[in-house]
Amino acid sequence: MVHSPVTPSITATQRILKAVRTLFAISALASTLAAQATPRTEPKPDWSTQDMPSQNGRIVLVTGGTSGMGYEDALALTRAGAEVIIAARNAERGCEAIANIKQAVPEARVQFETLDLANLQSVRDLANRLQGRLPRLDVLINNAAIMSPPVRGVSADGYEMQLATNYLGHFALTGLLMPLLRKSDDGRVVSLSSIAAGRAVLNFDDLQAERAYDPFTTYSQSKLAVLKWSIELQQRSDAAGWGIRSIAAHPGVAVTELIARGPGLDSEFGKQWAVERDMYHSAAQGALPTLYAATAPEAVGGAYYGPTGDNEKRGPLGFAKMPPAAADRSNSDALWQLSERLTGITYR
Repeated sequence: MVHSPVTPSITATQRILKAVRTLFAISALASTLAAQATPRTEPKPDWSTQDMPSQNGRIVLVTGGTSGMGYEDALALTRAGAEVIIAARNAERGCEAIANIKQAVPEARVQFETLDLANLQSVRDLANRLQGRLPRLDVLINNAAIMSPPVRGVSADGYEMQLATNYLGHFALTGLLMPLLRKSDDGRVVSLSSIAAGRAVLNFDDLQAERAYDPFTTYSQSKLAVLKWSIELQQRSDAAGWGIRSIAAHPGVAVTELIARGPGLDSEFGKQWAVERDMYHSAAQGALPTLYAATAPEAVGGAYYGPTGDNEKRGPLGFAKMPPAAADRSNSDALWQLSERLTGITYR
């Protein structure tokens, strides 16, 4: 008598497969929940530069560090022991900034590098110089910006000036410096957005404002692009294992030279600003969200920090409100691909 091998019934097999699929589903759900449960510790509302951990041994690059919040970033970071590189267009102002910092911090390790963010060759030249002499880069602070010039300008590469300076130049610089950032044990990219981003949309049909130029609308769009890119950079770092924390910050409304150099103090915007300026942050106060993002151990990659009072114009430090247009990832990849085409830079 020949006995056939005993095989599970179809019903039993289906039960086994269902159990296996359930286990996989539970495992996947657990991984997702763990990722979503990443601690988001609120900053101390009264966080100040006194709370900064030592930055000894850290190398930091600050764009636009000759005045305003960039200067305050450089000053605070050198006080904390970091080696700071100020990158900006004007070498004379750079020398003045370094002299002032060294007067306040005699032991400061600070230097100046020429950088014109509206000229992609200048961006490449700086990256090449730094790659030739730095062992790594621990923090890149993308701070430099121009705001609402009354007449549409064009960069050396033919792009609208605010988009070129505020966003495309920083996109290119970060991509070119990624190899140095990845050599750091705690590489961070801190990018400055603005509360103006909350009133912006990305107009892909006229991103360069060739058909219609409105100074403040174009400024707002450039700052929305910065914010969306900062979030997307964190997503791509996580996916590719780059190990970079990409963090966005905004200062609220801080008293700097942006108005004088942009719309002008004689403009309607400038006149209103002159009346209201005493209500707002100093440059040093405006720099605190950036410094927190750059130095606090608990600063979260992909987060957005800023003041939390008076419609985020000023007030205690905390998580800033994420504009829906920034959180919407439906066009983030399109922005990234367009940025790669316009700059010729691919992240690696």
